[in-house]
Amino acid sequence: MDLFNVIVLSVVEGLTEFLPISSTGHMIIAAEFMKLNQTAAVEAFEVIIQLGAILAVAVDYKSKFTKEYLPLWFYILASFIPVGVVGLLFHEQVKSMFSVKVVAVMLIAGGVLFIIAELLYKKVKVNAVSMDQLSFRNVITAGLAQILALIPGTSRAGVVILGAMFSGAGRQTATELSFLMALPVMTAAAGFDLIKNYHDLKAVGFSYLAVGFVIAFISAYAAIRVFIKFVKNHTFIGFGIYRILFGILLLYLF
Repeated sequence: MDLFNVIVLSVVEGLTEFLPISSTGHMIIAAEFMKLNQTAAVEAFEVIIQLGAILAVAVDYKSKFTKEYLPLWFYILASFIPVGVVGLLFHEQVKSMFSVKVVAVMLIAGGVLFIIAELLYKKVKVNAVSMDQLSFRNVITAGLAQILALIPGTSRAGVVILGAMFSGAGRQTATELSFLMALPVMTAAAGFDLIKNYHDLKAVGFSYLAVGFVIAFISAYAAIRVFIKFVKNHTFIGFGIYRILFGILLLYLF
């Protein structure tokens, strides 16, 4: 890896992690275009920049780490159990699906789903327009949907948002829930990979790790702020169209 690789991967991770367009898919594509082999050192680096993105959520939503939100965090931790168990049991099978073709197909499928979902969402009765109104049903539904995100290209943020919306959460509330639900999932995944690839971190170099962490943090923080402002006045149809076009382009190129 060189400095250019570090910057590109860090920016891609930060900008896409919390958007419904699949950060994993974009990371795979970025690596393909840069002819960067998925070595143990690269995997270890990707873990570090994920931690930078996690920190961005923790900083931006620090007000949610209070006693007032303890019930919500209980729901979130409970919702993590299904995807945690499935991810642990089928870790190798999930890793084997990491390919451009799988990513492209899931991007297209997810894009179509988003467009259909937005058309149907008008009929959904919204009962949670703020974070403190979220029920266990809202969060556990989003948690079960999160299992689908184990397939590369699906988008964890995307399925969580849709799961929450169709259980009665408002669009902005569902989006903010997807940020908070990322914390246990991403922390567990990053922790697992960090233990697995710990010895390979030396091959990357401390300076590159530090640069990647900071860039991922800054770009993720900016993406979160802009995304929240966007969903206040817009639907997710634009993201659906982007996913379809990007998926088709990938199938054509590869």
